[in-house]
Amino acid sequence: MNKYELAVVLSAKLEDEERAAALEKVQGYIARYGGTVTNVDDWGKKRLAYEIQHMKDGFYYFIQFESENTDCPNEVESHIRIMEPVIRYLCVKDEK
Repeated sequence: MNKYELAVVLSAKLEDEERAAALEKVQGYIARYGGTVTNVDDWGKKRLAYEIQHMKDGFYYFIQFESENTDCPNEVESHIRIMEPVIRYLCVKDEK
């Protein structure tokens, strides 16, 4: 079982319901491609290191998940890439 961590930064302009829906959608993509979410860390609203799309703040989420399917991270990233509320994302393999 491979372990991964997905960092997602969502737009600060989103309402609470929209943020929750976007996070559910990301978790749904993980489940669709054979992954199991083990933990979701909500870091809340933080200042971005640099301005992105005229925004200075974003909501940070760190999602740990496991998958036997090695294509799972690539498939998840391909769908997150086109999600409107996502400002930035990064998926890395957890080597622990």
